[in-house]
Amino acid sequence: MSIRIPQRILVAPSGFKESLSAEAVAHAIASGLRRVIPGVHVDEYPVPDGGEGTAAALAAATGGELVPMTVTGPVGELVRAHWARLGGAASGTAVVEMASAAGLRLVPRDRRDPGATTTYGVGQLIAAALDDGATRIVVGCGDSGTSDGGAGALAALGVRILDRHGAQVAPGGARLGDARALDLDGVHPRASEVEIVLACNIHNVLCGPRGVARVFGPQKGADPQQVEQLAEALDHWAALLETQTPHGPAMDVRTGGGTGASGGLGAGLAAVLGARLAPRFEVLLDSGILPESIDDLLAAADLVITAEGAIDFQTPRGKVPAEVAMRARIAGVPVLGIAGSLGHGAPAVHDIGIGAITSILTVPMDLEQAVEQGEELLRDAAERSMRMMLLGSAMAARGA
Repeated sequence: MSIRIPQRILVAPSGFKESLSAEAVAHAIASGLRRVIPGVHVDEYPVPDGGEGTAAALAAATGGELVPMTVTGPVGELVRAHWARLGGAASGTAVVEMASAAGLRLVPRDRRDPGATTTYGVGQLIAAALDDGATRIVVGCGDSGTSDGGAGALAALGVRILDRHGAQVAPGGARLGDARALDLDGVHPRASEVEIVLACNIHNVLCGPRGVARVFGPQKGADPQQVEQLAEALDHWAALLETQTPHGPAMDVRTGGGTGASGGLGAGLAAVLGARLAPRFEVLLDSGILPESIDDLLAAADLVITAEGAIDFQTPRGKVPAEVAMRARIAGVPVLGIAGSLGHGAPAVHDIGIGAITSILTVPMDLEQAVEQGEELLRDAAERSMRMMLLGSAMAARGA
């Protein structure tokens, strides 16, 4: 009886939000696999998705560095944030991870109101990269705690958003309904000289039934009444961007792909600064930033293991496991998905090429306990999965 044992496995996960970085997830899974197959070749490829950990991952991969800063956080208090100055072939490129300045993790649970939070700190990071001489700025969109249409970031970059009396509008998406004019005279002088690309989920749009207020407002703490107030304010903001910005008249501000990225940051930066809104994995994986290609590693792999905090009905809509599965399907490599939890609609991922899914949880436990034991649970889940695969291989060999 001959059991087929994988000789090379690619581990390509995202991070577990507010818990483990993608690097930590990849390492834990690899450790679990080696418990079963000690000599197996494991390629660890943490997949940057524009959210938490993206700047650090890209800095490490290119030999660049993180630049720490203190900025205005999403609830108006100072927070420690960072941007990345990339090295190697990507020298000259800066990566601004919006989550480091305006991420949901920076919004206390008792203050989660997407109508009140601001992206001002994101604009401060962009301004710092411009002052540093960056020739290209990649803005990673993900894990945001804001829905201000990018108004805060634009204010930090010199845009004055004025009400009917000529006074500056207060921060937060809910106040955008008060805006009547945009004064662009003070925009950062280098903003028009530098390529700015937003790496975003292109499915996210600013307005309409699938707009950011209605889709993501509840996740960020808004009740039904606040959701509708925010949606109305963003509709008004879109009209202003369409008529009073350099690039707004030429673009679909309301429902163009990516305009809803990070609570509408995409719409604001694209309309005012001419930022390009692009699929995040196209920017982060296929534009030459990373020195090693995930597709090359896929071509050499016998098995791919991907992972994210929750696999559910949203996973096929541009999440890391969906992207990995799509590329693995092209390469003809089987895929296993490991999740912190399996939610509503999780089996839909089988249609996009993930052959099997499993959760790291084997007994009931609260979120705090699961987060605390995350790495151990991942190692155990990887070990269990590999043992199950080898058992299936043994059964197949016996019946051959």
